[in-house]
Amino acid sequence: MNLPRSSTATKTATIARALVFLGTLSGTALALAAQAAGTVVNLSGPLLAKKADGTVKVLSVKSAVEEGDTLIAEKDTYARIRFADNSEITLRPGTQLKIDSFSFDEDKPEKDSAAFNLVKGGLRAVTGTLGKRSKERFGMNTPTATIGIRGTIFIAEYVPPQPGQPEVASYAFASMAALDRPYADGHTVTDAPWAVAPLEMLPPLQLAQAGGPAPGIAGGRPPGLYVQVLDGMINLSNQGGSQNFLSGQFGYSANRTMPPIILPNNPGMQFTPPPVFNSSIAPQASGNAASGNGGEVDCEVR
Repeated sequence: MNLPRSSTATKTATIARALVFLGTLSGTALALAAQAAGTVVNLSGPLLAKKADGTVKVLSVKSAVEEGDTLIAEKDTYARIRFADNSEITLRPGTQLKIDSFSFDEDKPEKDSAAFNLVKGGLRAVTGTLGKRSKERFGMNTPTATIGIRGTIFIAEYVPPQPGQPEVASYAFASMAALDRPYADGHTVTDAPWAVAPLEMLPPLQLAQAGGPAPGIAGGRPPGLYVQVLDGMINLSNQGGSQNFLSGQFGYSANRTMPPIILPNNPGMQFTPPPVFNSSIAPQASGNAASGNGGEVDCEVR
C-alpha cells in the first residue's frame, strides 16, 4: 500500500528530528566526559596534545586542554597552561606532560583531584586553589619519584639516561663502603642522613657544579629528577624514601629505589621562559628564591 506523499514527508521529518536529537545528546555526553581542565594562556612555539584516543591536536593560545591529554612542547617552545583552579604549569622546550586526572569544583572540595605525569623535560608549577585546600590530592609522577606539594612554586626537570649510560648507582654511590669514615658530627657515609650527605657521594654533580662536564654524562649531569623550590615546600617520595624540600632548596632523585637528597646548590638547572610568562607568578616568590642556600636561581620571578 502506498502512503500519501504528505505522510511520507512527515515520517521523514520525524526521523530527521530524532537523529538530530540523538546527535545532540551524544555531543553533550562527550562534552561532559571530556571537560576542559585548563587553557593555554602563553605560547612561544608549537604545542601538541595527544588525546586519549591517540589523535593529535595542534594547540594555540586559548586552546583547551583536557583530562587524558599528553602535552608535547616542541623545540624552542615554552607553554603556560592555566587550570580551572587558577594553578599554572609552564612547560619548557622538549617536554611531555600527561594530565592523568583533573577535577575541580569550587563548591565541592571533596571531589578535588589533580594527577600529572612528567614523562620527559621540565616545567614550573604554581599551586592554585586545589593544591592549597586539598594538598594530599595533588601528585606529579616522574620516572624516579612522585612530587607532592604543600602550597608552592617549584621547578622540576627530568634528565633521561643516554643509550649505553651506566646506572647512577654504579658511579655515584658504589664507592660508599670505601668512603666509610667518620665526619665531624660522628656519622659515617653509610649512616649519615641523606639530607646532610657530602657532595663527594655524587661526583658527577660535583663536576657539574664546578662548571665542567662529568665524563660520559650528557650535559654534565647524571640522569634523574632535579627540583628547585621557589616558594613553599614540596615532597619527593619513592621506594627508597621521602624527603621534604623548602623554599630556596634544590633536590635530586636518581631512580625509584634510591632516596631523594638535598643538594647544596644549583646543579645546573635553568628555566628562562619569555618575560611575559612570569607575569602571574606571586611576587613574594622572588625574595624566597633568592634567600636559599646560596645557589643561583635561574628562573626570573616577577
